[in-house]
Amino acid sequence: MNRREWLTGAVAMGAAGMLGLPSRSAGEPPPETTRIRLVRESSICLAPLYIADDFLRSEGFTEVQYVPLEGALGTGQMLGAGKADLGADAAPALIMNLEAGEPLTIFGGVHAGCYELFGTDRVRTIRDLKGKKVAVTQLRDDRHAFIAAMAAYVGLDPRKDIQWVIHPVDDAIRLLKEARIDAFMGFPPEPQELRAKKIGRVVVSTAVDRPWSQYFCCMAAARREFTLKHPIATKRALRAVLKAADLCAREPERVARALVDRQYVQNLDYARQTLREVPYTPWREFVPEDTVRFYALRLHEGGMITTAPQKLIAQSTDWRFLNELKNELKG
Repeated sequence: MNRREWLTGAVAMGAAGMLGLPSRSAGEPPPETTRIRLVRESSICLAPLYIADDFLRSEGFTEVQYVPLEGALGTGQMLGAGKADLGADAAPALIMNLEAGEPLTIFGGVHAGCYELFGTDRVRTIRDLKGKKVAVTQLRDDRHAFIAAMAAYVGLDPRKDIQWVIHPVDDAIRLLKEARIDAFMGFPPEPQELRAKKIGRVVVSTAVDRPWSQYFCCMAAARREFTLKHPIATKRALRAVLKAADLCAREPERVARALVDRQYVQNLDYARQTLREVPYTPWREFVPEDTVRFYALRLHEGGMITTAPQKLIAQSTDWRFLNELKNELKG
């Protein structure tokens, strides 16, 4: 049995039952739309979205599309432009998207830490970034936002104290190896590759180092119009993603192989490592509003956003779907 057959069969036989979860609420209406478009990124850590298609079909979606990122657009920009309905991205990046006016609603956490900050021997703490060259793929993206939040947390001004340089990922990794830049923030499979090739050293792992490990790393978001027009579909979609997150936690080997079979991932070893290392179960315990508040405060302190954190929370978050699902998906 190949991975596609296994996952499809799991749903056909009642994947929720296999995981000890109820399939859906009794008497719940069908989704207002049977079509849903999810953003497809290259990060292994977002596996719950990639394997959620069968769960989504079991929730009543008959047309499930995965839309690749376009050019320099991030997930929040894809959603805001109406090119997709639902996706997930780093919490600091979504906050920056909201600051830029993207019409988004954040409605749940997908997993805790996956980002890792790597540095040369000159960078052993976040404070050591002062005056150093730090590579990002573009300004105000997820990497830039994450590092800026970390810098602000330790009292640095990310606008003035860090030399930001823009490089594609492959070039940044090469420059880090050559010590021509001082630091680089990666997400799976980049940290796995850097560690395997012994390039740089881990300065911060958001999966294990506090306070970062106490908050969600990547969060689920949707076009605001989609959540307003299709609240039942939004809840069903989130249920599918959370079930998929539980599957990642319980069956990392099978999910890793499924990702390779579906050509979301090329390196099976990196996929295995990611699925074993990334915490996929905190959605039951963490309070997502705490994550938004924490990173919004850091970015506000660092001058990266001007909107008050509480205003962002009031206007652009909706936790009712998650709160209902926490009661439903106990286990």
